[in-house]
Amino acid sequence: MADSRFFKKEGPFTLAELAQKCECELGPYAQPDLVLEDVKGLEEAGPKDLTWAFIASVRDSLKKSSAGACITSEKFVEYVPEGMAVLLSKDPHRSYGLAAQMFYPERVESFISPEAHIDETAVLGEGCRVEAGAFIGPHVELGKGCRVDANAVISSGVKMGDGCIVGANASVSHCLAGNKVYIYPGARIGQDGFGFAMSVKGPVKVPQLGRVVIGDDVEIGANTTVDRGAMGDTEIGSGTRIDNLVQIAHNVKLGRCCVMVSQVGIAGSCEFGDFVVAAGQAGFAGHLKVGTGAQIGAQSGIMKDIPAGTIVMGSPAVPHLEWMRMNVLLQKLVKETKKGNKDV
Repeated sequence: MADSRFFKKEGPFTLAELAQKCECELGPYAQPDLVLEDVKGLEEAGPKDLTWAFIASVRDSLKKSSAGACITSEKFVEYVPEGMAVLLSKDPHRSYGLAAQMFYPERVESFISPEAHIDETAVLGEGCRVEAGAFIGPHVELGKGCRVDANAVISSGVKMGDGCIVGANASVSHCLAGNKVYIYPGARIGQDGFGFAMSVKGPVKVPQLGRVVIGDDVEIGANTTVDRGAMGDTEIGSGTRIDNLVQIAHNVKLGRCCVMVSQVGIAGSCEFGDFVVAAGQAGFAGHLKVGTGAQIGAQSGIMKDIPAGTIVMGSPAVPHLEWMRMNVLLQKLVKETKKGNKDV
């Protein structure tokens, strides 16, 4: 159950409204005019609540649930209790996300704290909210309905579109961002890349003269860093999701709808296609190309280009089936070695 101290609920909504906006079809026991007041988990939900089920481990909970309606797929319908309305979805997780957004939308109430510093040349769109301690520098442009949380810093010349959020203590510089960009607390966007010319006389700093260019509907997690380009831009494609504690170096280019999970590290000038997924702690050497739809396993070490649609694991990374065979053979070798030692 969402705590009303932190989350403001909308609704109620009819089953027909939910089906239309959540990409569902009315299934068994579904009456279009059924009114639902909230979204809750299977065990907490009551007759006026909407719930969801899309993984095998919740089948028993689904059978016992008292929810008024459930978002699920065809293969789970047999586990739905008699009388519980069904909203059928080809992607129940996505549909639940859309439903939860309906009941608990992200709202920005217009407010400018007198304790915020906003340069007189900055331009803020209608309905923005700026909290105490925030700093908005010269010639910054923010679109409509943006939110800048406490102690966030938006440096000179930054431009962001409508509905953007800059979390508490985050910093943004040398950046052009589209609409609905969410920069989580503590993130660092647009600072110098790790640019040094190495020589026997010691390292010489190379000025980082590029920008960070972010598309629409992008989320960048807490304490993540995205360095600006050295020459040219670092680019984050529309729809991309970047988890907490990710390092993206100068001139990296991520395509559309990529997913970078926590502690991924990407060295400079790597180029990713669309829909690339990198699991936690994967690391990429510099100047690599990763094709569209590639999937990188957790803790993988990527040292060469990855073709489109390839799944790799291990360090150095190899195709996942090869990695699995290698591990089976290694386990057999260990067992045989232990057996041999006992026989000696």
